[in-house]
Amino acid sequence: MAQFRLFLLFISLVSVPCVLSRSLSSSSHPHSQIFDVAASIEKIVQLLSPTTQNFQQEAIKNTHSNSSSISVSIYPRSALVKPRHKDYAALTLSRLERDSARVSSLTMKLQLALNNFNHSDLKPVQTMLQPEDLQTPITSGASQGSGEYFTRLGLGQPAKEFYMVLDTGSDITWVQCEPCSDCYQQSDPIFNPSSSSTYSQLSCNAAQCSALQVSACGSQSCLYQVSYGDGSFTVGEFATETVSFGNSGSFPKVAIGCGHDNEGLFVGAAGLIALGRGSLSLPTQIKASSFSYCFVDRDSASSSTLDFNSARPGDSVIAPLLRNSRRSTFFYVGLTGISVGGEMLSIPASVFQIDGSGNGGIIVDSGTAVTRLQSSAYNALRDSFVKYTQHLPSAGKFALFDTCYDLSSMRRTSVPTLAFHFSGGKTLSLHPKNYLIPVDSSGKFCLAFAPTEGSLSIIGNIQQQGTRVSYDLANNLVGFSPDKC
Repeated sequence: MAQFRLFLLFISLVSVPCVLSRSLSSSSHPHSQIFDVAASIEKIVQLLSPTTQNFQQEAIKNTHSNSSSISVSIYPRSALVKPRHKDYAALTLSRLERDSARVSSLTMKLQLALNNFNHSDLKPVQTMLQPEDLQTPITSGASQGSGEYFTRLGLGQPAKEFYMVLDTGSDITWVQCEPCSDCYQQSDPIFNPSSSSTYSQLSCNAAQCSALQVSACGSQSCLYQVSYGDGSFTVGEFATETVSFGNSGSFPKVAIGCGHDNEGLFVGAAGLIALGRGSLSLPTQIKASSFSYCFVDRDSASSSTLDFNSARPGDSVIAPLLRNSRRSTFFYVGLTGISVGGEMLSIPASVFQIDGSGNGGIIVDSGTAVTRLQSSAYNALRDSFVKYTQHLPSAGKFALFDTCYDLSSMRRTSVPTLAFHFSGGKTLSLHPKNYLIPVDSSGKFCLAFAPTEGSLSIIGNIQQQGTRVSYDLANNLVGFSPDKC
């Protein structure tokens, strides 16, 4: 019945030309652009249709002529875990719950790093625990984790491919392993290290073990633990294994976590690919000079790629990557301001800067969906957006969104431009679909930003969708190239 109502809504949207002319009456403003409401509704219809099939698994292949570059496919979450929600509002609430857990996780990681920092010698403190301390049960909150995009990665020799979550906010790549004391449901068979000729446990005195923030020593082998903000965690052996990208290349002796006890986390995926800036992340271990990704719309039936060592698109908006000396994992970016409707918001420069204690700043993150801004910055953005959208009917709030509109009677409408401004005078203009998103099946759309009480701001993947984000690790630059999926 819900799908039928969606179909009727879509038909009504494409058959009311008089509404189109009325809704575009304010589009003459030089700093407005057209938002295709009907296209967003159509994706919802297709996503919730019972006849929609999951993507077929594609072989991982190198799509570049440059022999040093590697490209693997990226899929939205709905490709791997078919939404069971019959109503889009319920699906949105589920996504926002995972997203809140993600933000809590990042905030917790940052605070732990700041609290564990040894100010006398300016080195992070490593936590060494007893093996039994890593087995303490923790009650999981949002059991679906926060992974929204997945790729296929080969592990072991002979290689077996697994769906893995992409995460620029983590440094430890891990996979669920046999034997399982507790493993969540995944789409692939669980990895069995005994079936690989290149699996090797790391000793307690190995350099990789010493690089872990939380570790223990059991039976002379290194144990790891990674905890997430919702109470989820993965615990197991820290080992080296061969990591492969289809037929395009493989890398031996990559340190990964082999998780035997995994609570909550990323139902559907076998584990996580860590793309952070730390010494244990995948790009660092395979000595990649760069990597890039392009996230398709999470409601679309398409895929894109994760590339390593490939050239940055020539039309990229370039911004500096900054470092937080207290937390090396995150990709901080030199954001100087935000504009709405061509008007720069009145936001103090310090809001987006890292202070001497490691607080503040703004990161680009693959796992966070909704962009989080410090409250003062968010309030300025929201108030300006509301000022330019008085022609749109207000629809109150929805979960963490406090600025929503009823666009059910419109096929297209005009909305104010919204742009990020970076150091060096570079500007990234967003498409309307990157900041005005559907939240239910009835034409309710909300401004896809939210305030945070913490000091850390985050550019989420809703704002990144449709844009190739290139991380130049060698030169500490990030590039944004719209429409390069």
